[in-house]
Amino acid sequence: MGEIEDAIERADREAFTKDPPKTLKGQIGFLIKQFGSAKAVAHELGVTADSVNRYRRGARKHARPDIAAKIDDTVKARWQPLVRKRRRQQAAASGGITVETRARFGYTAPVGTTDDGRFRRLTVHLPPQYAQRLFDARDTGASDQQMRGIIAEGFKEIYFQDGGGRAMGLSDVEINDIDYLDLDY
Repeated sequence: MGEIEDAIERADREAFTKDPPKTLKGQIGFLIKQFGSAKAVAHELGVTADSVNRYRRGARKHARPDIAAKIDDTVKARWQPLVRKRRRQQAAASGGITVETRARFGYTAPVGTTDDGRFRRLTVHLPPQYAQRLFDARDTGASDQQMRGIIAEGFKEIYFQDGGGRAMGLSDVEINDIDYLDLDY
């Protein structure tokens, strides 16, 4: 894995925005929504559909310890991917993505200006379209260099050109020698 993919993974792990249901009734309700029926949940847990329905109704307040552990593990395995998916959708639709890095930035600039690469520590909030492009690139198996290019393009537009207010002659930005890179969305 490259630096960008590692940063996305770290941001995903930090995405515990809401805890999964804690009560047996709440957990079973969630699992029924996930699997579609009490019968499917029962098959997954190794119990009868009647037992699952008793848990759902609250007629049974506690499951055997081994079944309770299976229920808990099954809920956690299906809960976190939903939270991560919602956070990514929110970042790509409206929230954007914040990139914090210390790296060497080089760029192509007009004659008479300095285009020497130098280390910079930057924290830049990129608009949602960059988050969407980054997630799409990752999902399609893009290389770390391709994902760096997406972030560099965002830095060029938002940081270096200030959304079109300056450095309009700047044509290309590169990120090299990354000390660290962190993402938040």
